[in-house]
Amino acid sequence: MSGGDLFLWVIVPYLAIATFVLGHVWRYRYDKFGWTTRSSQMYERRLLRWASPLFHFGILGAVGGHVVGILVPESWTDSVGISETVYHAAAATLGTITGLMTFVGLALLVYRRRTVGPVFSATTKNDKAMYVLLAATIVVGVWTTIRGNAANPHDYRLTVAPYFRSVFYGQPDVDLITAAPFGFQLHAMLAWVLFTVWPFTRLVHVFSAPVGYLTRPYIVYRSREATVAGTRRPRRGWERV
Repeated sequence: MSGGDLFLWVIVPYLAIATFVLGHVWRYRYDKFGWTTRSSQMYERRLLRWASPLFHFGILGAVGGHVVGILVPESWTDSVGISETVYHAAAATLGTITGLMTFVGLALLVYRRRTVGPVFSATTKNDKAMYVLLAATIVVGVWTTIRGNAANPHDYRLTVAPYFRSVFYGQPDVDLITAAPFGFQLHAMLAWVLFTVWPFTRLVHVFSAPVGYLTRPYIVYRSREATVAGTRRPRRGWERV
């Protein structure tokens, strides 16, 4: 294993994981008021009505596919009777659909942010850098999925997936990832970089699920109509608004 491979596939991943975890702890502790997406819905809704669902549902499907593809070994799917042909066909189809949904949604969000004046004015340099990195990760992932399952098939479950599991186990096997095609390596490296900067961008809102809404008290609304507020004639100077 060369020094470059050691840096790229051992040092960078563990730095990314440590920064991801500690960065979120720091951000939550010292920047709670900044833990937000800085919503721009009030400025424009027509494009957002299409872009936001496409992006969010697409990214949820893509993340789910990555989790299953990385954490579920090939032996497990074989044991329940799912052949590799069926698995890869389903993975390629769903991966392409969710990837394209995410890409189209992100493209609309970027177009909206660039063409709507108030939204563009609220865009920071941090946001621009995050969009570029996120777009690069998505584009490479979609391209790898399409090309890797059509023109030049590669079984990532024998290289990329075991490598990621070896990192999580604390025993990174660099030979696995270096055996994968360059597209898979580039997608994996972009993912590590994205995890590194994640805590310092608006992406932190992923961990802001409104769980408290399930147990919070009901909001009581009181009417100001005279028939509800009472029938007694108010005293002079105390007329209802």
